[in-house]
Amino acid sequence: MQRYDAIMVGSGHNALVAAAYLARAGWGVLVLEGNDRPGGLVRTEELTVPGFRHDTYSSAHPLFTSGPAYAELGPELTALGLTYRTSRYCTGVSMPGSPTAVLSTSAEENVAEAERLAPGDGVALAALLEEFAPYAGPVFALFSAELAGAGAAEVVHGLMHEDGHLSPFAQLFLRTARDLLEHRFSSPVVHGLLAPWALHLGRGPDEANSALWTILVLIALTTAGMPTPEGGSERLARALVALVGQHGGRVATKRWVDRIIVREGRAVAVRTADGEVVHAERAVIASVNPDQLYLKLLAHENGVVPPAIRRQARAYRYGHGCVQIHLALSEPPCFEDERLSRTGQLHLTGGLDALSRSVNEATRGLLPAEPTISFDSPSAVDPTRCPPGAAVARLQMLDVPLRLRGDAAGRIGTGDGWTEGVKNAFADRVIELAGRHAPNLPDAIIGRHVIGPADLAAFNPNCGPGDPYGGSHDLSQSYLLRPLPGQPSHRTVVPNLFMLGAATWPGHGVNGGSGHIVARELLGPGPAAPPG
Repeated sequence: MQRYDAIMVGSGHNALVAAAYLARAGWGVLVLEGNDRPGGLVRTEELTVPGFRHDTYSSAHPLFTSGPAYAELGPELTALGLTYRTSRYCTGVSMPGSPTAVLSTSAEENVAEAERLAPGDGVALAALLEEFAPYAGPVFALFSAELAGAGAAEVVHGLMHEDGHLSPFAQLFLRTARDLLEHRFSSPVVHGLLAPWALHLGRGPDEANSALWTILVLIALTTAGMPTPEGGSERLARALVALVGQHGGRVATKRWVDRIIVREGRAVAVRTADGEVVHAERAVIASVNPDQLYLKLLAHENGVVPPAIRRQARAYRYGHGCVQIHLALSEPPCFEDERLSRTGQLHLTGGLDALSRSVNEATRGLLPAEPTISFDSPSAVDPTRCPPGAAVARLQMLDVPLRLRGDAAGRIGTGDGWTEGVKNAFADRVIELAGRHAPNLPDAIIGRHVIGPADLAAFNPNCGPGDPYGGSHDLSQSYLLRPLPGQPSHRTVVPNLFMLGAATWPGHGVNGGSGHIVARELLGPGPAAPPG
């Protein structure tokens, strides 16, 4: 009979982070993954042409490299082969008929760039960051804290109150990105440079709370840059697996878990799809969403889950979908502004209003007529991704619907949903739009692979019907309302059963935050170094 101190259900990077911490502390750890290799959405494959390596789902890791998990585990991960490369510019924007713009990790360069676009915008950028500076430390500290804990509550209270009244931060917290950008900056290019990043946090530019995340991304990118692992995003997962194994832990693939077994109020074991029961002496940690946990993994545990929690789990909502186009190119993409060729992740967009329109179309179930294109070509900074002289590129659209009701352009029939035909017709539209920014792009394509919502849903149950961010991140399903109003933390209704991953604070993206938080819940806030 197999027994471990802790069992991880799923092997997303947060689960691997938590497993690494526990294994370093001497716990017996088993990670069970249903797919063919660990890492969840951190995956690299030859999707198009042999020799061209694409980051299948997630790509760059600025939130991870600037967070506490990397600060503590980084030296060991580096020794195990994880090497980050960073581009000259972290982000940029290309807008038809308008100047281009880029941002770097130099505050002086960024102020000069904004000032070049419109007199006074450089001063406004510096002022915005200076005004936010007193809040930055406490806010970023919350990313490694249990948000429902007493310590975090004190921090939040301090952020929201000042001199006995609600603070300017409280007002900013509810503000939209549009309101912030249009009041602060006169240049439409600055608006187009910053606004699309709200999409990467699961929000539109006209949603309450999107202003805060626009500022946080601005700070993160201009501090950490846009680091990407040499050899592909999956190198992070491989290094974490190696770290777990180095300290005695085990990672097993093709092992779906279909049930968590609870006895006398505690999680004592899991049962795999092939009927094997593996026992957990101290904790079970599930890298799943609340609907997966309470309606599937705990579905047969009568009396364990309160009816109110089951109702909330059934009401858990997913947001927009995602389409990714992975391209093998005979030559690097060429932009009129050569700086864009040295930019980690840029956006090809018509600007703030175009972004607002495409998000609205997606919300109404329509394929956007002109979607916002997130564009990256990691081979520019990491030539190991492809043969010499060639390139790989990824075009990602986060403003697409999960369930299709039509096409805003009226050209693509969507009656049968996200079929291969619909997905590829939409990809044709995107590539034509991208060619207006990088004219050599269409003719340079020697291979392409398109991923849509149905592909995400088939690969990872945490994507629900195809949401790459594991659930809607609008204000009514965020912060202390996440993952559920009745369970606003990584602890569950079972005392030794924990949740982590995109459905929990601090949310989606490669950040390692929830893995770090759960590990510290179990180990305490002691020294990060392994024993001995």
